[in-house]
Amino acid sequence: MVMACRVINKRRHMGLQQLSSFAGTGRTFLGPLKLSKFIIDAECHESVLISSTVRLLESLDLTSAVGQLLNEAVQAQNNTYKTGTSTLLFLIGAWSSAAEECLHLGVPISLIVSAMSEGLNSCIEEVVSLQVPVYNVFDQIDNTKTFSGLETSSVSLCPFLQIPSDSDLQKEHDLKDVASPSLTFYNLSGIPVRSPKLFRSQAEVEADKNTLQNPQSLQNSLLTGSRYGKSILIHSRHFNRTDNQWINKPDGFLEQHGGATPSTYRCSDLVELEMGLSHGDHHSMKLVDEAVRLQYQNASMQQGSCMMPFRFDISRIFTCCLPGVPESFSCVCPGFITVISISNTTLVKELQNQPIRILLIEGDLTEKYRHLGFNKATNINTVLESMRVQQDTTEELWTNYVLQVLIKFNVNLVLVQGNVSEHLTEKCIHSKRLVLGSVNSCVMQAFAEASGAVPVTYITQVNEDCVGSGVSVTFWRSIPSDVIDRINVITIVIKTEGINLVTVVLTSPVTAQMQTKEDRFWTCAYRLYYALKEQKVFLGGGAVEFLCLSHLQILAEQSLSKRNYVCSGWLPNTSSWLASSLALYRSTVLKCLANGWHKYLSTLIYNTASCSSEFEASTFIQQRLQNATDSGSPSSYILNEYSKLNSGIFNSGISNKLEQIPSIYDVVIPKTEAWRRALDLVLLVLQTDSEIITGLGHRQLNSQETEGFLFL
Repeated sequence: MVMACRVINKRRHMGLQQLSSFAGTGRTFLGPLKLSKFIIDAECHESVLISSTVRLLESLDLTSAVGQLLNEAVQAQNNTYKTGTSTLLFLIGAWSSAAEECLHLGVPISLIVSAMSEGLNSCIEEVVSLQVPVYNVFDQIDNTKTFSGLETSSVSLCPFLQIPSDSDLQKEHDLKDVASPSLTFYNLSGIPVRSPKLFRSQAEVEADKNTLQNPQSLQNSLLTGSRYGKSILIHSRHFNRTDNQWINKPDGFLEQHGGATPSTYRCSDLVELEMGLSHGDHHSMKLVDEAVRLQYQNASMQQGSCMMPFRFDISRIFTCCLPGVPESFSCVCPGFITVISISNTTLVKELQNQPIRILLIEGDLTEKYRHLGFNKATNINTVLESMRVQQDTTEELWTNYVLQVLIKFNVNLVLVQGNVSEHLTEKCIHSKRLVLGSVNSCVMQAFAEASGAVPVTYITQVNEDCVGSGVSVTFWRSIPSDVIDRINVITIVIKTEGINLVTVVLTSPVTAQMQTKEDRFWTCAYRLYYALKEQKVFLGGGAVEFLCLSHLQILAEQSLSKRNYVCSGWLPNTSSWLASSLALYRSTVLKCLANGWHKYLSTLIYNTASCSSEFEASTFIQQRLQNATDSGSPSSYILNEYSKLNSGIFNSGISNKLEQIPSIYDVVIPKTEAWRRALDLVLLVLQTDSEIITGLGHRQLNSQETEGFLFL
C-alpha cells in the first residue's frame, strides 16, 4: 500500500484537504486516453500496473475515515454502473477545493451546502436539453455490417476532443460501407431523418416527404444524405413532453403511434451507438458488439423468430481471462468457457465425446458446510460395529457418500456456486467426474433452464428430478503447447442446446495488462447496457460539463445582480438576515462550483494532448465560454456546433475529417449519479469537519423560515 502525498495544513479543514490529495492521484485517468501508473509498495518494493480509479484506490492506504468514505463512494459507483469512477474521483477533488475556497472567503457552511446543492440540481435540469433518444441513434438492421468496419477511423469527442483509434486493429470493411447505411429514425412528425445530425436542411425535409412512400427511394436518399439549404432544429428538450408520439411501454421498449417502432427490428444495428459509447476503446467495444449479436442470434433461434425485439441481457455475458496468451486468441463464443487445471486434460478428453448429466449445487460442496442455524452435537462418541483397524475420518466418509450419490445418478459434471473440497475434487477426477467451484449464479441459472437441472443446496437433497442432461464438455481452442506449459491451465467449453450464455475470452501476452483489459471491456458493456436500458444518451465529449459550466456562470451573474440589489436595499422581502446572506454569498459559491467544471474540462483536454498545458486548455475553454455567452443560449450554441460537419467547439483543426467521425455519447444516469455522489461526499466531509472543529452538532431549522438551510 502507498499513501497519497500532499502537505496537510492542520489549521484548515483536514478532511477536505485529504479528499483533494486522494483525488489528485487519479488526474491522468480522466478522459479516453488513460495513462497507466506503476504503484510501488515502499515496504516490499513490489509494483502493480493500474489504469483505472478502482484499481488505484485498491493500492492506496485508505485507512483514514476520509479514505474509507472515498473508497465506499467509488466502489458504489463501480459496482452499480462500472463507469464514471474517474469523473467521480476528479470532481471530489475539484469540489473539495471549491468548498475550501468558499470557507477561505468567509462563506457560512450552511450556505455552501445549500448553494452547491442548488447549483448542481440546476445543472442536472439544464443538461436535459443535451439528451438524445436512443432510437434516434439506431441504424436500421443490417446484420452484414459489423462494428469492425469502423475500427480504423478516428474518434472525435465532439465538441471538445479528438483521440486516435487503436493502431493495432485490423481493417475488415471499407469505412464507407458501414458509415453510410440507412441511419433511419423517426422524429415527432413521423418523417424519417438521418442520425446523428441534430439539424437538417429544409431541402432534406421536403425530399423525405416525397420519398416516404417509396422505400427504395427513401433508402437512396438516406444513403446520399444531401446537406444544403436552411437548417431546422429537430432535437430539443421540449421533445420530451408527454404529448409526443413516443410512449414508454411497461417492458422498457418504446412504441410510436403511426410509425415504425424499435420492436419491429430484428436487432437494431448498434454501430452508431457503440462507436459513440466506446470513447476510443474500439477493441473492447468490438467484443461487446460481437457478444450482443451472438446473444441476439441465440435468442432468435430459440424463439424461432427473426423479427423479435432486441434485448441486451448483460447478466448472461461472462469473461474468461487468459494472461500470457497472444492477443489474437481474444474472441466471443457461445456457452460457458472456463479455465481448469492442466491435470484435468485426460478427464476432458474422455468426457468430450459423450452426453453428460449435470448437477447444480448452490452452496459449498464441503463436509463442514451447514446452514447458519445448525449446531453440531458435542461430547457424543459413535461406536461403529465394524472392527476395522483404521477408521475412516469424517471427511472421508462424507466424500465417499458424495461419490456414491454421483455414481447412483450417473452425474459426470457438477457446478458449484461456492467452494469445493479439494479431496472430493481429486476423487472425482479418478472417477471420471468433473467438479467446478465458484461458478456464477447466472451461469447456474442458465444451465438449469437449458438442461432441466434443479439447483440444490446440499448433496443430501439430490434425486433423479434434480439432475439435468444434454450437456457437452470440450476443449475451447487449440493453444500452442509452449503457451499451455507456460500458463499451466487448459480452457474448456461447457454448453447445451438452447443455453443463453455468451463468454468473452480476453487474452494478453502481458500479464500485468490483463486486469485492465477486463475492466475496459465491462466499462464498454455497461455503457451500452445503460444506454439501451434508459433509452437515452447525452451528447458526449464534455458537452454536458461545458453546459454546466456556462449555466453556473449565468446563475452566478444573476446572483451578483441580486446581491447588488440587496446592498442597495431594493430587494423585496429582505427582512430575514438569511435571505440577505444567501444573496450575498450565492454568487461566490456558484463561481467556486463552476471552477470545478472548469478544472474538469481543462484536465480532460490536456490529457488528450489537445493542448500543451492545462493553462492553454483553460484559456481555450474560456474562449468557447465567451462564444457561448455571446450566442445568448449556451445549449443552442452546443447543438449548433454539433450539427456542423466542418467544425466543432474544440476541434476546428480537424474539420476536413469530421465527415468520417461519429458522434460521441455518454450514458445519462451513471454520469449524473457520479456528480451527485461527488458533491454528497464533499458536503458530508465539510459538515463533519466543521462539527469536529467547532464541537457542535448541526440542526435543521424550520424549512419555511430557512428554506431548508443547515446551521452549525
